Amino acid sequence: MTKALDLLQAVLKVAITLLLAALVVPVTMQVLSRYTGIVPRYIWTEEVARFCFIWVIMVGSMIAVRDDTHFDVDLLPPPTTARGAGLAKLVRHVAMLALALAFMWYGRPFVNQGLMQTSEIAELPMVTIYIAWPLAGLVWTLFLIEKLARDMRFIAMGNIPLAEAEQDHPHAEGAL
Repeated sequence: MTKALDLLQAVLKVAITLLLAALVVPVTMQVLSRYTGIVPRYIWTEEVARFCFIWVIMVGSMIAVRDDTHFDVDLLPPPTTARGAGLAKLVRHVAMLALALAFMWYGRPFVNQGLMQTSEIAELPMVTIYIAWPLAGLVWTLFLIEKLARDMRFIAMGNIPLAEAEQDHPHAEGAL
């Protein structure tokens, strides 16, 4: 499963790179038309930029879940044992999973609504934006299942020092 998730993450990284490149084009056109007059004013550029921006955010959040680089707040002191680290991560990952499942569940009617709508200016199908939320929830869920399994392995290691657990099982948790 890890190899499939590694491949998915690699695809997401390519996608975010392409989306950022695609975002540069309409934004540059907007700036040039507004301040220089070199490029004619195209009204569709704002809409395309907004669509790309939303997808950059959602794909970035998917990558961040896998990398554990998402926003995180520590309320308790850092754990010193493998079990403590596993439990701390387990609580965080279960909360994230609840949010991912909510994105999938509540995103379904959102997508259905988008099937019937088009954007005002470029007449793009709105489903291309609305699908981002349940898709993000699905990808988060896939990545979190992997993380929950790692958390359980660390909990099973018991009260051995965290540094020792990470040395003995360097791939057991990744970025603990």
